[in-house]
Amino acid sequence: MSGQCREAAVTGLGVISPAGIGARATWDSLLTGRSTAARDPGLAGLPVDISCQVPDFDTARLVGRKTSWRLDRFVAMALLAARHAVADAGLDPTEWDASRVGVVIGTGTGSMERYVTEFAKLAAGRPLDISPLAITRSVPNMAAAEIALDLTATGPNFAVSTACASGSSALGVARDLLRAGTCDLVLAGGAESARHPIPAACFHRMGALSRRTDDPAGACRPFDAARDGFVLSEGAAVLVLERPEHARARGARSRAQLAGYGASCDAYHYAAPDPEGRGAAAALTAALADAGLAPRDIDHVNAHGTGTRLNDLAEARALRAVFPEPPAVTSLKGALGHAIGAAGAIEAAVTVMSLQHDTIPPTANHEDPDLDIDLDIVAKAPRRTPLSAAASTSFGFGGQNAALVFRSA
Repeated sequence: MSGQCREAAVTGLGVISPAGIGARATWDSLLTGRSTAARDPGLAGLPVDISCQVPDFDTARLVGRKTSWRLDRFVAMALLAARHAVADAGLDPTEWDASRVGVVIGTGTGSMERYVTEFAKLAAGRPLDISPLAITRSVPNMAAAEIALDLTATGPNFAVSTACASGSSALGVARDLLRAGTCDLVLAGGAESARHPIPAACFHRMGALSRRTDDPAGACRPFDAARDGFVLSEGAAVLVLERPEHARARGARSRAQLAGYGASCDAYHYAAPDPEGRGAAAALTAALADAGLAPRDIDHVNAHGTGTRLNDLAEARALRAVFPEPPAVTSLKGALGHAIGAAGAIEAAVTVMSLQHDTIPPTANHEDPDLDIDLDIVAKAPRRTPLSAAASTSFGFGGQNAALVFRSA
Protein backbone atom coordinates (compact mmCIF):
# COMPACT_ATOMS: atom_id res chain seq x y z
CA MET A 1 0.00 0.00 0.00
CA SER A 2 1.19 3.47 -0.86
CA GLY A 3 0.39 6.57 1.12
CA GLN A 4 -2.97 8.13 1.73
CA CYS A 5 -4.82 9.42 -1.34
CA ARG A 6 -6.58 12.77 -1.19
CA GLU A 7 -8.80 12.42 -4.24
CA ALA A 8 -10.66 9.49 -5.76
CA ALA A 9 -10.54 8.86 -9.48
CA VAL A 10 -13.94 8.39 -11.12
CA THR A 11 -13.20 5.69 -13.69
CA GLY A 12 -16.67 4.37 -14.49
CA LEU A 13 -20.30 5.54 -14.62
CA GLY A 14 -23.53 3.56 -14.66
CA VAL A 15 -26.78 5.51 -14.82
CA ILE A 16 -30.37 4.26 -14.98
CA SER A 17 -32.81 7.17 -15.12
CA PRO A 18 -36.17 8.23 -16.58
CA ALA A 19 -34.13 9.81 -19.37
CA GLY A 20 -32.83 6.43 -20.45
CA ILE A 21 -30.81 3.36 -19.59
CA GLY A 22 -27.13 4.23 -19.65
CA ALA A 23 -25.07 7.31 -18.86
CA ARG A 24 -24.97 8.51 -22.46
CA ALA A 25 -28.73 8.15 -22.93
CA THR A 26 -29.34 10.18 -19.79
CA TRP A 27 -26.86 12.86 -20.83
CA ASP A 28 -28.24 13.23 -24.34
CA SER A 29 -31.80 13.54 -23.05
CA LEU A 30 -30.87 16.14 -20.42
CA LEU A 31 -29.33 18.36 -23.06
CA THR A 32 -32.73 18.69 -24.74
CA GLY A 33 -34.16 20.37 -21.63
CA ARG A 34 -37.33 18.28 -21.80
CA SER A 35 -39.10 16.71 -18.83
CA THR A 36 -39.69 12.97 -18.59
CA ALA A 37 -42.79 13.30 -16.38
CA ALA A 38 -46.02 11.63 -17.50
CA ARG A 39 -49.18 10.03 -16.15
CA ASP A 40 -48.42 6.92 -14.14
CA PRO A 41 -51.00 4.08 -14.25
CA GLY A 42 -49.60 2.80 -10.97
CA LEU A 43 -50.74 6.00 -9.26
CA ALA A 44 -54.21 6.10 -10.85
CA GLY A 45 -56.90 7.39 -8.52
CA LEU A 46 -54.52 9.40 -6.34
CA PRO A 47 -54.65 13.21 -6.14
CA VAL A 48 -51.24 13.30 -7.88
CA ASP A 49 -50.94 10.60 -10.52
CA ILE A 50 -47.79 11.65 -12.39
CA SER A 51 -44.21 10.46 -12.11
CA CYS A 52 -40.95 10.05 -13.97
CA GLN A 53 -40.47 6.40 -14.89
CA VAL A 54 -37.42 4.58 -16.24
CA PRO A 55 -38.44 3.53 -19.77
CA ASP A 56 -38.53 -0.11 -20.84
CA PHE A 57 -37.09 -1.43 -17.61
CA ASP A 58 -37.71 -5.14 -18.03
CA THR A 59 -35.92 -6.69 -15.06
CA ALA A 60 -35.71 -10.20 -16.52
CA ARG A 61 -34.35 -8.96 -19.83
CA LEU A 62 -31.91 -6.42 -18.43
CA VAL A 63 -30.63 -8.19 -15.33
CA GLY A 64 -31.25 -11.84 -16.20
CA ARG A 65 -34.14 -14.16 -15.43
CA LYS A 66 -32.16 -16.30 -12.98
CA THR A 67 -31.47 -13.26 -10.82
CA SER A 68 -34.48 -11.03 -11.43
CA TRP A 69 -37.05 -13.21 -9.63
CA ARG A 70 -35.60 -12.28 -6.24
CA LEU A 71 -34.94 -8.58 -6.86
CA ASP A 72 -37.23 -5.69 -6.12
CA ARG A 73 -37.13 -2.85 -8.61
CA PHE A 74 -34.69 -0.55 -6.79
CA VAL A 75 -32.23 -3.42 -6.29
CA ALA A 76 -32.43 -4.45 -9.96
CA MET A 77 -31.71 -0.88 -11.02
CA ALA A 78 -28.71 -0.69 -8.69
CA LEU A 79 -27.36 -3.97 -10.03
CA LEU A 80 -27.69 -2.90 -13.66
CA ALA A 81 -26.07 0.47 -12.93
CA ALA A 82 -23.17 -1.29 -11.21
CA ARG A 83 -22.63 -3.60 -14.18
CA HIS A 84 -22.61 -0.58 -16.51
CA ALA A 85 -20.14 1.26 -14.28
CA VAL A 86 -17.75 -1.69 -14.05
CA ALA A 87 -17.84 -2.18 -17.82
CA ASP A 88 -17.30 1.55 -18.39
CA ALA A 89 -14.26 1.43 -16.10
CA GLY A 90 -12.77 -1.44 -18.10
CA LEU A 91 -12.75 -3.71 -15.05
CA ASP A 92 -12.99 -7.50 -15.04
CA PRO A 93 -14.36 -8.78 -11.71
CA THR A 94 -12.70 -12.16 -12.31
CA GLU A 95 -9.33 -10.45 -12.18
CA TRP A 96 -9.63 -7.95 -9.33
CA ASP A 97 -8.66 -8.51 -5.69
CA ALA A 98 -12.21 -8.93 -4.37
CA SER A 99 -11.18 -8.22 -0.79
CA ARG A 100 -10.10 -4.71 -1.83
CA VAL A 101 -13.38 -3.88 -3.60
CA GLY A 102 -16.09 -2.20 -1.56
CA VAL A 103 -19.74 -1.38 -2.31
CA VAL A 104 -21.65 1.55 -0.79
CA ILE A 105 -25.19 2.21 -2.01
CA GLY A 106 -27.58 4.83 -0.67
CA THR A 107 -31.36 4.50 -0.57
CA GLY A 108 -34.01 6.54 1.17
CA THR A 109 -36.84 4.04 1.60
CA GLY A 110 -35.73 0.62 0.40
CA SER A 111 -38.73 -1.12 -1.12
CA MET A 112 -42.22 0.16 -0.48
CA GLU A 113 -43.80 -2.23 -3.01
CA ARG A 114 -42.71 -5.43 -1.29
CA TYR A 115 -43.80 -4.44 2.19
CA VAL A 116 -47.24 -3.33 1.00
CA THR A 117 -47.81 -6.63 -0.81
CA GLU A 118 -46.84 -8.70 2.21
CA PHE A 119 -48.65 -6.52 4.76
CA ALA A 120 -51.85 -7.05 2.77
CA LYS A 121 -51.51 -10.81 3.28
CA LEU A 122 -51.03 -10.31 7.01
CA ALA A 123 -54.05 -7.98 7.21
CA ALA A 124 -56.12 -10.60 5.41
CA GLY A 125 -55.23 -13.19 8.06
CA ARG A 126 -52.89 -15.17 5.78
CA PRO A 127 -49.50 -15.06 7.56
CA LEU A 128 -48.43 -18.37 6.03
CA ASP A 129 -48.72 -16.81 2.57
CA ILE A 130 -46.05 -14.21 3.34
CA SER A 131 -43.01 -14.77 1.17
CA PRO A 132 -39.88 -16.03 2.95
CA LEU A 133 -38.01 -13.63 0.65
CA ALA A 134 -39.98 -10.56 1.72
CA ILE A 135 -37.13 -9.25 3.85
CA THR A 136 -34.19 -10.20 1.65
CA ARG A 137 -35.91 -8.67 -1.38
CA SER A 138 -36.62 -5.35 0.23
CA VAL A 139 -34.38 -4.20 3.08
CA PRO A 140 -32.13 -1.24 2.18
CA ASN A 141 -28.82 -3.10 2.31
CA MET A 142 -29.81 -5.57 -0.41
CA ALA A 143 -28.85 -3.23 -3.25
CA ALA A 144 -25.25 -3.22 -2.05
CA ALA A 145 -25.38 -6.90 -1.14
CA GLU A 146 -26.71 -8.03 -4.53
CA ILE A 147 -24.05 -5.98 -6.32
CA ALA A 148 -21.36 -7.67 -4.24
CA LEU A 149 -22.86 -11.08 -4.92
CA ASP A 150 -23.16 -10.46 -8.65
CA LEU A 151 -19.68 -9.01 -9.13
CA THR A 152 -17.81 -10.80 -6.32
CA ALA A 153 -16.80 -7.83 -4.19
CA THR A 154 -15.88 -9.03 -0.70
CA GLY A 155 -14.64 -5.76 0.77
CA PRO A 156 -16.72 -3.44 3.00
CA ASN A 157 -20.38 -3.40 2.03
CA PHE A 158 -22.71 -0.67 3.29
CA ALA A 159 -26.17 0.76 2.88
CA VAL A 160 -26.35 4.48 3.53
CA SER A 161 -29.67 6.14 4.31
CA THR A 162 -29.74 9.90 4.73
CA ALA A 163 -33.11 10.51 3.04
CA CYS A 164 -32.72 12.47 -0.20
CA ALA A 165 -29.00 12.94 0.44
CA SER A 166 -28.36 9.18 0.48
CA GLY A 167 -26.70 8.86 -2.93
CA SER A 168 -24.29 11.71 -2.24
CA SER A 169 -23.57 10.46 1.26
CA ALA A 170 -22.71 7.03 -0.16
CA LEU A 171 -20.16 8.57 -2.50
CA GLY A 172 -18.60 10.48 0.38
CA VAL A 173 -18.35 7.34 2.52
CA ALA A 174 -16.83 5.49 -0.42
CA ARG A 175 -14.21 8.20 -0.94
CA ASP A 176 -13.32 7.95 2.75
CA LEU A 177 -12.80 4.18 2.43
CA LEU A 178 -10.27 4.88 -0.30
CA ARG A 179 -8.63 7.64 1.68
CA ALA A 180 -8.27 5.32 4.69
CA GLY A 181 -6.57 2.71 2.50
CA THR A 182 -9.29 0.16 3.23
CA CYS A 183 -10.13 -0.38 -0.46
CA ASP A 184 -8.52 0.01 -3.86
CA LEU A 185 -11.84 0.71 -5.53
CA VAL A 186 -15.44 1.18 -4.43
CA LEU A 187 -18.69 0.89 -6.36
CA ALA A 188 -20.79 3.68 -4.91
CA GLY A 189 -24.04 5.48 -5.60
CA GLY A 190 -27.74 5.28 -4.93
CA ALA A 191 -30.92 3.49 -5.99
CA GLU A 192 -34.62 4.13 -5.44
CA SER A 193 -38.01 3.47 -6.95
CA ALA A 194 -40.36 5.91 -5.27
CA ARG A 195 -43.18 5.54 -7.79
CA HIS A 196 -45.57 3.91 -5.38
CA PRO A 197 -48.96 4.93 -3.94
CA ILE A 198 -47.69 5.18 -0.36
CA PRO A 199 -44.90 7.74 -0.93
CA ALA A 200 -47.08 9.47 -3.53
CA ALA A 201 -49.92 9.89 -1.05
CA CYS A 202 -47.59 10.85 1.79
CA PHE A 203 -45.62 13.45 -0.14
CA HIS A 204 -48.88 14.88 -1.47
CA ARG A 205 -50.25 15.21 2.06
CA MET A 206 -47.03 17.00 3.05
CA GLY A 207 -47.54 19.45 0.20
CA ALA A 208 -44.25 18.46 -1.47
CA LEU A 209 -45.57 17.24 -4.85
CA SER A 210 -46.47 19.44 -7.78
CA ARG A 211 -50.21 19.44 -8.41
CA ARG A 212 -49.93 20.21 -12.10
CA THR A 213 -51.39 16.85 -13.04
CA ASP A 214 -52.89 18.34 -16.20
CA ASP A 215 -49.38 19.25 -17.39
CA PRO A 216 -46.97 16.52 -16.22
CA ALA A 217 -44.07 17.68 -18.40
CA GLY A 218 -44.33 21.20 -16.99
CA ALA A 219 -44.94 20.20 -13.40
CA CYS A 220 -41.60 20.44 -11.61
CA ARG A 221 -40.07 23.92 -11.95
CA PRO A 222 -36.85 24.26 -9.92
CA PHE A 223 -36.05 27.80 -8.76
CA ASP A 224 -38.97 29.16 -10.81
CA ALA A 225 -41.34 31.73 -9.35
CA ALA A 226 -44.30 29.41 -10.11
CA ARG A 227 -42.78 26.28 -8.54
CA ASP A 228 -45.18 24.18 -6.48
CA GLY A 229 -43.35 20.92 -5.76
CA PHE A 230 -41.53 17.97 -7.28
CA VAL A 231 -42.49 14.88 -9.26
CA LEU A 232 -41.72 11.42 -7.88
CA SER A 233 -39.13 9.48 -9.80
CA GLU A 234 -36.89 6.42 -9.77
CA GLY A 235 -33.49 5.31 -10.94
CA ALA A 236 -29.97 4.41 -9.92
CA ALA A 237 -26.41 5.54 -10.49
CA VAL A 238 -23.17 3.84 -9.56
CA LEU A 239 -19.73 5.40 -9.87
CA VAL A 240 -16.49 3.44 -9.80
CA LEU A 241 -14.16 5.29 -7.43
CA GLU A 242 -10.52 4.26 -7.30
CA ARG A 243 -7.34 5.24 -5.57
CA PRO A 244 -5.55 7.27 -8.26
CA GLU A 245 -2.45 5.09 -8.10
CA HIS A 246 -4.57 1.96 -8.54
CA ALA A 247 -6.25 3.48 -11.61
CA ARG A 248 -2.88 4.51 -13.08
CA ALA A 249 -1.37 1.08 -12.48
CA ARG A 250 -4.01 -0.57 -14.64
CA GLY A 251 -3.96 2.18 -17.27
CA ALA A 252 -7.52 3.30 -16.53
CA ARG A 253 -9.06 6.46 -17.94
CA SER A 254 -10.26 8.89 -15.29
CA ARG A 255 -13.44 10.77 -16.08
CA ALA A 256 -12.98 13.17 -13.15
CA GLN A 257 -11.70 13.33 -9.57
CA LEU A 258 -13.92 13.29 -6.49
CA ALA A 259 -11.92 15.83 -4.53
CA GLY A 260 -14.14 16.89 -1.64
CA TYR A 261 -17.01 15.74 0.55
CA GLY A 262 -18.85 17.58 3.29
CA ALA A 263 -21.83 16.66 5.45
CA SER A 264 -23.89 18.33 8.14
CA CYS A 265 -27.26 18.28 9.89
CA ASP A 266 -29.54 21.29 10.24
CA ALA A 267 -30.90 20.12 13.61
CA TYR A 268 -33.73 22.52 12.83
CA HIS A 269 -36.88 20.56 11.87
CA TYR A 270 -37.84 16.98 11.08
CA ALA A 271 -38.82 17.84 7.49
CA ALA A 272 -38.36 21.51 6.64
CA PRO A 273 -34.90 22.92 5.86
CA ASP A 274 -33.25 25.67 7.86
CA PRO A 275 -34.73 28.66 6.01
CA GLU A 276 -31.34 30.39 5.92
CA GLY A 277 -29.62 27.31 4.54
CA ARG A 278 -26.99 27.30 7.28
CA GLY A 279 -26.56 23.52 7.36
CA ALA A 280 -26.39 23.31 3.57
CA ALA A 281 -23.78 26.07 3.51
CA ALA A 282 -21.76 24.26 6.18
CA ALA A 283 -21.69 21.03 4.17
CA LEU A 284 -20.63 22.85 1.02
CA THR A 285 -17.96 24.82 2.88
CA ALA A 286 -16.61 21.58 4.35
CA ALA A 287 -16.51 19.96 0.90
CA LEU A 288 -14.55 22.89 -0.50
CA ALA A 289 -12.07 22.77 2.37
CA ASP A 290 -11.72 19.02 1.93
CA ALA A 291 -10.92 19.56 -1.74
CA GLY A 292 -8.48 22.35 -0.99
CA LEU A 293 -10.46 24.76 -3.16
CA ALA A 294 -11.82 28.25 -2.64
CA PRO A 295 -15.37 29.27 -3.64
CA ARG A 296 -13.99 31.13 -6.66
CA ASP A 297 -12.57 27.84 -7.99
CA ILE A 298 -16.04 26.32 -8.54
CA ASP A 299 -17.40 26.85 -12.03
CA HIS A 300 -20.73 25.08 -11.67
CA VAL A 301 -23.17 23.75 -9.06
CA ASN A 302 -25.51 20.86 -9.80
CA ALA A 303 -28.10 21.85 -7.23
CA HIS A 304 -30.54 19.77 -5.22
CA GLY A 305 -33.25 22.06 -6.63
CA THR A 306 -36.43 20.16 -5.80
CA GLY A 307 -38.87 22.78 -7.07
CA THR A 308 -40.54 23.21 -3.66
CA ARG A 309 -41.12 26.68 -2.26
CA LEU A 310 -39.03 26.28 0.90
CA ASN A 311 -36.18 24.09 -0.30
CA ASP A 312 -35.24 26.12 -3.36
CA LEU A 313 -35.18 29.36 -1.39
CA ALA A 314 -33.11 27.84 1.43
CA GLU A 315 -30.64 26.35 -1.05
CA ALA A 316 -30.32 29.66 -2.88
CA ARG A 317 -29.48 31.38 0.39
CA ALA A 318 -26.90 28.72 1.16
CA LEU A 319 -25.24 29.16 -2.23
CA ARG A 320 -25.20 32.93 -1.83
CA ALA A 321 -23.62 32.54 1.61
CA VAL A 322 -20.82 30.33 0.28
CA PHE A 323 -20.26 31.98 -3.09
CA PRO A 324 -19.98 35.80 -3.17
CA GLU A 325 -20.49 35.43 -6.94
CA PRO A 326 -22.42 32.17 -7.41
CA PRO A 327 -21.33 30.02 -10.36
CA ALA A 328 -23.70 28.65 -12.97
CA VAL A 329 -26.42 26.54 -11.35
CA THR A 330 -28.62 23.81 -12.76
CA SER A 331 -31.17 21.38 -11.32
CA LEU A 332 -31.95 18.08 -13.02
CA LYS A 333 -35.23 17.49 -11.21
CA GLY A 334 -37.27 19.49 -13.70
CA ALA A 335 -36.28 16.85 -16.26
CA LEU A 336 -35.80 13.70 -14.19
CA GLY A 337 -38.09 14.21 -11.21
CA HIS A 338 -36.95 13.47 -7.68
CA ALA A 339 -35.51 9.98 -7.26
CA ILE A 340 -35.12 10.44 -3.47
CA GLY A 341 -32.13 8.32 -2.35
CA ALA A 342 -30.86 7.91 -5.92
CA ALA A 343 -31.04 11.60 -6.82
CA GLY A 344 -27.65 12.63 -5.44
CA ALA A 345 -25.85 9.78 -7.19
CA ILE A 346 -27.51 10.51 -10.55
CA GLU A 347 -26.70 14.20 -10.17
CA ALA A 348 -23.09 13.40 -9.24
CA ALA A 349 -22.74 11.27 -12.38
CA VAL A 350 -24.13 14.10 -14.51
CA THR A 351 -21.75 16.55 -12.81
CA VAL A 352 -18.87 14.32 -13.89
CA MET A 353 -20.17 14.33 -17.46
CA SER A 354 -20.53 18.12 -17.35
CA LEU A 355 -16.84 18.42 -16.47
CA GLN A 356 -15.91 16.03 -19.26
CA HIS A 357 -17.93 17.86 -21.90
CA ASP A 358 -17.52 21.43 -20.57
CA THR A 359 -21.30 21.64 -20.78
CA ILE A 360 -24.05 22.35 -18.24
CA PRO A 361 -27.48 20.84 -18.96
CA PRO A 362 -30.40 23.27 -18.68
CA THR A 363 -32.90 23.37 -15.85
CA ALA A 364 -36.13 22.12 -17.39
CA ASN A 365 -39.23 24.29 -16.90
CA HIS A 366 -37.34 27.30 -15.56
CA GLU A 367 -39.39 30.03 -17.22
CA ASP A 368 -40.04 32.80 -14.69
CA PRO A 369 -37.10 33.61 -12.37
CA ASP A 370 -37.94 34.08 -8.71
CA LEU A 371 -36.71 37.55 -7.73
CA ASP A 372 -35.81 36.21 -4.26
CA ILE A 373 -33.44 33.66 -5.81
CA ASP A 374 -30.39 35.56 -6.99
CA LEU A 375 -28.60 32.79 -8.88
CA ASP A 376 -27.29 32.23 -12.38
CA ILE A 377 -29.72 29.47 -13.39
CA VAL A 378 -28.88 27.67 -16.63
CA ALA A 379 -32.16 27.36 -18.53
CA LYS A 380 -33.63 26.96 -22.03
CA ALA A 381 -30.48 25.43 -23.57
CA PRO A 382 -27.20 23.77 -22.52
CA ARG A 383 -24.40 26.15 -21.61
CA ARG A 384 -21.03 25.31 -23.08
CA THR A 385 -18.25 26.79 -20.98
CA PRO A 386 -14.83 25.68 -19.65
CA LEU A 387 -15.30 23.76 -16.39
CA SER A 388 -12.47 22.76 -14.09
CA ALA A 389 -14.35 22.14 -10.83
CA ALA A 390 -18.00 21.63 -9.92
CA ALA A 391 -20.09 20.89 -6.86
CA SER A 392 -23.16 18.69 -6.41
CA THR A 393 -25.48 19.25 -3.46
CA SER A 394 -28.10 17.03 -1.80
CA PHE A 395 -30.41 17.65 1.14
CA GLY A 396 -33.01 15.51 2.89
CA PHE A 397 -35.55 15.10 5.66
CA GLY A 398 -34.12 15.27 9.15
CA GLY A 399 -31.88 18.13 8.07
CA GLN A 400 -29.44 15.91 6.18
CA ASN A 401 -26.96 17.79 4.00
CA ALA A 402 -24.25 16.41 1.72
CA ALA A 403 -22.01 18.16 -0.78
CA LEU A 404 -19.51 16.75 -3.26
CA VAL A 405 -16.78 18.58 -5.16
CA PHE A 406 -15.42 17.18 -8.41
CA ARG A 407 -12.40 18.30 -10.41
CA SER A 408 -11.80 17.66 -14.07
CA ALA A 409 -9.38 14.82 -14.76
